[in-house]
Amino acid sequence: MRLFACRCLSLQGSIEWRVSAVARQGSLSSSPAPSLRIGEVARRTGLPVKTIRYYCDEGLLQPRTRSAAGYRLFDQENLAELTIIRALRAMDVSIPELAKILEVRRAGVCNCSLLKDSITGRMESINLRVSELVAMKDELARLLGSWQDCGGSKLQR
Repeated sequence: MRLFACRCLSLQGSIEWRVSAVARQGSLSSSPAPSLRIGEVARRTGLPVKTIRYYCDEGLLQPRTRSAAGYRLFDQENLAELTIIRALRAMDVSIPELAKILEVRRAGVCNCSLLKDSITGRMESINLRVSELVAMKDELARLLGSWQDCGGSKLQR
């Protein structure tokens, strides 16, 4: 049994921060977790099969096992990780940064500071971009405000 000291992400439509002790022993229920093939995982998560394969190939997602025929088989923990991956990718977290976050999470280490740093960095990037866009908007408004017709003939519509 492994004990996570911290589960920073609880994703239920949005990201919430919470700290709780969570016992992890393969599956959280007493019955064995069903093995899900990639198509079922895609259906449940809304992600394309190709994206799930990409995440596996990049090491972000580790299937629980493979079937005798070689199919990747996933469990509920994989579904939870895909939810986290999807939410963080929607915030434009890079693949290498996401790999670090998941590695720390899998090690059972509190990753609050890593996640907070990542989100803070992303917010700073967004604030910079917003400032750039406001400056561009102001420049366009100034350009329109000082616009002078050239005096040429106008197209009739």
